[in-house]
Amino acid sequence: MYSRQHRLRKKNQALALIADELEASAADILAANEKDIELGRQAGLTEALLDRLLLNAERLTGIANDVRNVISLNDPVGSEIDSKVLENGMSLARRRVPLGVVGVIYEARPNVTIDIAALCLKTGNASILRGGKETFFSNMELVKVIQSALDKVGLPAASVQYIEKPDRELVSQLLKLDDYVDMIIPRGGAGLHKMCKENSTIPVIIGGFGISHIFVDDSADLAKSLNVVENSKVQRPSACNSLDTLLVHKNVAGEFLPMLAERLNGKVTLVVEPKAKALLGNAQEMRDAVDGDFDTEWLSYTLGVKVVADVAEAVDHMRVHNASHSDAIMTNSLENAERFINSVGSAAVYVNASTRFTDGAQFGLGAEVAVSTQKLHARGPMGLEELTSYKWVGKANYLVRS
Repeated sequence: MYSRQHRLRKKNQALALIADELEASAADILAANEKDIELGRQAGLTEALLDRLLLNAERLTGIANDVRNVISLNDPVGSEIDSKVLENGMSLARRRVPLGVVGVIYEARPNVTIDIAALCLKTGNASILRGGKETFFSNMELVKVIQSALDKVGLPAASVQYIEKPDRELVSQLLKLDDYVDMIIPRGGAGLHKMCKENSTIPVIIGGFGISHIFVDDSADLAKSLNVVENSKVQRPSACNSLDTLLVHKNVAGEFLPMLAERLNGKVTLVVEPKAKALLGNAQEMRDAVDGDFDTEWLSYTLGVKVVADVAEAVDHMRVHNASHSDAIMTNSLENAERFINSVGSAAVYVNASTRFTDGAQFGLGAEVAVSTQKLHARGPMGLEELTSYKWVGKANYLVRS
């Protein structure tokens, strides 16, 4: 049996080689990605999906650097938490262990292939990956890099497996393999999450979907708030933590919404309810909100806008319209900030900061497997610790129970 340090050294060697070979194989990877992009355009994929699918030199370098960041992070496996000595003399602790085999089903995100493999490798988990058909050529090249690196350092290449066939029946079969797979993580739209929840006999981590909101309070610095709103919406609109709905306090809406219209003109289509529309007369791209709009994760240059009476109405709106991912308040009131934090049930809640920070790398986790929006086991960006479970370890001097 190898020591913990030996195992960690091997894992880090593999990660370093994956990062280096991603850059060395950049031409092949980007050529494969170009095939996927062209086929995606022919298939009529939205610009949001094409953006998620796109790899370029800068993004590939970023992915490689994220893998290197994982090397620098502490390996949680084998660490002990909550150690104590009981009255009977037994020392008791919880020791972190790998989950086992993690199945991940995802759509047009080739970076997920590397993120999952890197985090699972660091935590001693095997992974079974199933990307969408739109990422086929990209993923084939990425998996080739991963498995080659594992083989070169003497680790099993099969510890990262990829389901090559796009047949949806294979996904249904994967969801029933509870004798072999310990957790399922879907990364995609609401339909994918619903399908996994309803059909899986394996525990499912739900995440990556939720309507992201910003509430601009009447105490907020409006100029600074406008910068945060713009960043949350346009910095990368195809991301799951980009802003979907802006809620503005009625006392500042008359001043703030014209500022918003001027800043976002030509960039963003505003989907507005009547009170907001009355204050956005100069907006170039605007339409009336209809049923379902405030329940829509836009993933594009579209933003819902609504005027509300106060913090309470903002929170009520968010509860009705699936605020479970990333939500923020712009305010200079400590009371309203705390009220918002304590009332909103989202996985990540911000005060005077962009929703775009909900990200494993931004949180110092190196990368992420997913952003969990459920309330059991893990919430928010799932990094290394969230890919572990624990076992109770008791040590004593031949102790018997009386």
